[in-house]
Amino acid sequence: MGVLPVCLGAGTKLCDLLTDRDKTYRAVLLLGQTTDTQDTSGTVLTTAEVTSSEHEVRAAIEGFTGDYDQIPPMYSALKVQGKKLYELAREGKTVERQARRVHISEIVIEEIALPRVIMSVTCSKGTYIRTLCHDIGEKLGCGGCMEQLTRTRVGGFLLEESMTLSQIEKLRDEDTLMEHVVAVDHVFEEHPARYTKPVFDRLLYNGNPLLKEQLLSKEETKTEQNGEKVRMYDSAGQFCGLYEYSVLKQRYQPVKMFLGI
Repeated sequence: MGVLPVCLGAGTKLCDLLTDRDKTYRAVLLLGQTTDTQDTSGTVLTTAEVTSSEHEVRAAIEGFTGDYDQIPPMYSALKVQGKKLYELAREGKTVERQARRVHISEIVIEEIALPRVIMSVTCSKGTYIRTLCHDIGEKLGCGGCMEQLTRTRVGGFLLEESMTLSQIEKLRDEDTLMEHVVAVDHVFEEHPARYTKPVFDRLLYNGNPLLKEQLLSKEETKTEQNGEKVRMYDSAGQFCGLYEYSVLKQRYQPVKMFLGI
């Protein structure tokens, strides 16, 4: 539940790029209970008294900030030998899963009312919040699972700026929906903008690599870092694609083109 960016038309080219974005979740951790799904929808496996103090709970949770190796849950869509883990789990099977390195950028503890903790977690793609809840419970020795989860941010898309389906239907009926559709280049606002000289617009349209000398003079003095991504526009200001700078080749190389959107 929560933020879900929806791509329309040629904007569906964004889908794979959006999955790479950091996300923020608001989760309710229930300590003292473990389940087979690592959330409260599953079958309860163990229960235990929560004897840790609020200080110990806080320290345990904050200890997960940074990189950590997370073992994906059995009830997930990851595949092992061509079969999804949740399919194996429903057959009563458990298989060994390789731990994956994930990154927790920030954990903000909003409220502790044991056995529950409300927290906001900002993390990298591929992070399972219910597994994080499970692992926190393991660290505290009482077990834990996820009771509630809301995705509050995906990249630059925020929950408070999102719309419900009923709101979208109302805008559609009023024929004003397109006024609320976000332009593709908005997704890349954190990256600097670059513009081609008019004579080199055609190179951009064809998705060719571009040299610094082929950009407008106001951008020629810019110093790019290797791998730095930029929004590439033609000389008229039309967004055409996402590019990445290569120090080795001394040029901008296309990552994904969006010309015509």
